[in-house]
Amino acid sequence: MSLVRRCSRTACGRPAVATLTYVYADSTAVLGPLATYAEPHCYDLCAEHSERLTAPRGWDVVRLTDGSAPSRPSGDDLEALANAVREAARPHDRTAQAGGSGPADGGNGTGETRRGHLRVLRSPDS
Repeated sequence: MSLVRRCSRTACGRPAVATLTYVYADSTAVLGPLATYAEPHCYDLCAEHSERLTAPRGWDVVRLTDGSAPSRPSGDDLEALANAVREAARPHDRTAQAGGSGPADGGNGTGETRRGHLRVLRSPDS
């Protein structure tokens, strides 16, 4: 007997990666990660068949994702990252908005010099 579970579709011998369950009371097909063990009323599907899954007319398909799989960044994530990089590249804009003094106006008289988000503190001896 094989330790690898196979796709339940007829004539498909590929390894199963997802489990399909029907909830007849809600007219819903639930496709999730491969179940720990084979259930009698569930169907194991390979990657190709799980991607192409369709439900009968009037039914909903709920696709559950595996929490351990790495998620791909969305467009919003990438845009937020690009905006943060742009903001970090303009330190003079932030210091002017914060009302602080930057290197252009000689610091604040305490021997402190700002360069972007870093500070250089001079020793009292110099």
